Order: sequence, then structure tokens, then C-alpha cells
Amino acid sequence: MMGLMASEETRTVDTRQATTPTRRGTAAEASPPETTPRASGPRAWATRLVVLGIVLSAMNLRPAITSLGALLEEVRDGLGMSGSVAGLLTSVPPLCFAVFGVTAPRLARRFGAPAVVCAGMAAITAGLVIRPYLGGTAGFLAASALALMGIAVSNVLMPVIVKRWFPDRVGSMTGLYSMALALGTSLAAAVTVPLTDALGGDWRSGLAVWAIIAAAAVLPWLPLLRDRGTAPGAEPERPVTAVAAPPQAPLRMARSRTAWALAVFFGLQATAAYITMGWMPQIFRDAGVPAGTAGVLLAVTMVMGVPLAFVIPRVATRLPQQGPIVLVLGMCGLAGYTGLYLAPAGGAWAWALLLGVSNCAFPLALTMVGMRARSGLGVAQLSAFAQSTGYLISIPGPLLVGVLYQRSGGWGLPLALMAALMIPQMAVGFLAGRDRTVEDEAMAR
Repeated sequence: MMGLMASEETRTVDTRQATTPTRRGTAAEASPPETTPRASGPRAWATRLVVLGIVLSAMNLRPAITSLGALLEEVRDGLGMSGSVAGLLTSVPPLCFAVFGVTAPRLARRFGAPAVVCAGMAAITAGLVIRPYLGGTAGFLAASALALMGIAVSNVLMPVIVKRWFPDRVGSMTGLYSMALALGTSLAAAVTVPLTDALGGDWRSGLAVWAIIAAAAVLPWLPLLRDRGTAPGAEPERPVTAVAAPPQAPLRMARSRTAWALAVFFGLQATAAYITMGWMPQIFRDAGVPAGTAGVLLAVTMVMGVPLAFVIPRVATRLPQQGPIVLVLGMCGLAGYTGLYLAPAGGAWAWALLLGVSNCAFPLALTMVGMRARSGLGVAQLSAFAQSTGYLISIPGPLLVGVLYQRSGGWGLPLALMAALMIPQMAVGFLAGRDRTVEDEAMAR
């Protein structure tokens, strides 16, 4: 679900290097090896702080979203929020990721990645603390945007920190980062309602309590604030991209059909993910499922990404075409939405599992980014194009679901929309999975 972001750029390149090459070869084969050395002898305490900072920060990249999904009905009632405005609220995360994520590399060059991540965690803390208590919908949206801004820049830069501090353990550290992210996502979905009940039933306290973990994530970065990595004489410690490539003219991604197919695929899978995070608990609650159980069901959906995020990229890189995987994930999504329409409460656990599998189109999209370009520079450009375009595509989906829900008074039309969007997602994903490279298509035109 769980950017246009450098984080995904790094992960896709690393996946491509670490797995079996396709017939067109890997980015590592088409580019010179990485030339930037590892930071010279980082002290053990600093390394431990970085590991702790990565884990705690990753845990804070989704609770602002999934905790709200678990209490969306209470928030709407408390703020007098219409279904359309609630839909707008669920569209804010991809908008913030698209707008603020692109500023992270520039901020990191000026202030250093650890300082920007530290500021990001502080922004998440402030946003989570103040948003329930500002007393109106506009203030709630503004404070949510503040927290999401912190998430956006941190999401971009933490994999860069992984690459810099652990260049020989990128895979294992990225796995640790991904597991922490999934843990935070599912934990917020599962325990927000019980926590709210334990705190007296006030939804404001139930949302604000997640600021505690965000505040804890600020602390490990404080001793590293002076570590900019761009100061004179600090060349070995500079944050680096995963693959160093010789200078070459930028590719015109808009000329590549594969790039467009991958961008639309990324956008449609992101649409499904944010609709799920924002609305799935409400679907279950309207069907008579208790609020606490609805949160746990969302947690089940989110936690499916932990094991499958490791399995799917490995399988994908061993196939000349990834279209069959796209179709399997899409069929799981169609089955899940159909089940939510026919028997939302009776088969709730099955639908949560199926949608969890379907949402694993996200790691598949990242893997295909790394496989659809030959050079490291091509991968970076394709990643930026596919993800920036994709997040923009995903913005209207959750808002439209809210409008349809309010106008129709039920979930029939919204679920029909979700299922209908799965059809073009499978179609463009199948096209994006063909064994082609954007370099060939751009040059052919």
C-alpha cells in the first residue's frame, strides 16, 4: 500500500541486483558497480542508534492512517463530517506523499538525512497530538497533513540511510524496515479501538495516543543531527543511490508504453490500498461487525504484506513475464470485493485475507520497476515517473468512494467501483509485466 520516492527507487534497484536476472539482464550488469565506499568505521553506538531509529521510524509510517480508519465513524460524528469530506480525508495521504515526498532529497542534501527524518518524526508527533483537539474539520485536515508530511519525507529517506550505513546488508535491513512498517500498520489497526475504550471511550485520546511512539522515534536521531554526509571531507559518508551509472541523457519516459502501463498499475494498486485502509473497517462495521473486530480485520489485511513482500519479488524476478502474478493478485481482489458485497460479516476473515493478498501488488510494482530498465539511471527515472504519476492517479479514488457511500446510503456502488477498478489494474499490470525495457521503447520512438 502499503511513492515517486527515492525509497522505492533504492529498494527496486536492490531487488533487481539481488535476484536472478531476466533475459535482458539486471541493472547491475548494465552499470558499473557501486563506487561509493561504506562509512569509515562508524562507532558501534551510532550504528545501534541508526538501527533503532530505522525500526521506530518505520513503525510510524502508517498508524496516522490506519488508526483513523478504525475510528472513522466516531471522528465523523464528533466533527460533523459528511461522507464526502471523510472521503477527502482518506485521499490526503497519497496527495501528501506526492507533494512532500519529492522535497526530501533536496532537504537531505542541505540538512542531512538523519536531521530530516528526525524532523519528520517530530512533525508526525505534533500532527497526531493536535489533530483531535483543534475542534473542526479544517483543523483536523491540516494537522493530518502535517503528520503525513513527516511520513512522506521519512519514507523517502530511511532506505537511503539504510544504504549508507549498511551497504553490505541492504537486503536484510530493508526486510527489517518493511517488517517494522507492516507491524506499525497492523498494530494501529488492531488496537486503536481497544485503546480508545481503555482511555474512557474518547476517540480523541484513541488517536492522540499514537504520538507517543512517534515521539520515541525522534530520540535515536538526535545524536546524529550533525551527520549531514555532504560536508567537505565526508565523501565516503554521502548518501548514495543503489547503482552508480555513467552520465547519460535522461530518458523520455512519456514515450514508453511500458512506463505508462507501470505508472497506471502503480496508481490503481495505490488506490485500492488507500481505499482499504480508509474504508474497510467502516464496511465491516456497517455490516454489524463490532468496531474492535473491524480493526483487527484491517490489521489482518495489512499484515499479509509481511511474508508476501519477501516471496513475491523473488518469484517475479524468476519469471520472464510478471503478468500471471498480476492476474492472480487481481482475482484475489475481485473475490474479496464480491465477498464484501454478498456476505460482509459472514465471511469477513476470508475477505480480509483475500484483500491482503491483493494489496501485495505494491511490492510487485516496485519489483517490476527494477526489471523494466537496464541501467541504474533508467531504473531511477522509471521509478520517479511511475510513482509520481501513480500517486496522483490514486488521489480521487477514496474521495469518490466517500461520495458514492453518502449518495447511495450503502456500500453496493462503492464496492462495484472497487471491483471495476481491478479490471484495468490487471490489464495494465499485464502489459507492464512484459519482458521489455523502457530504454528500448524510448529510443525506438
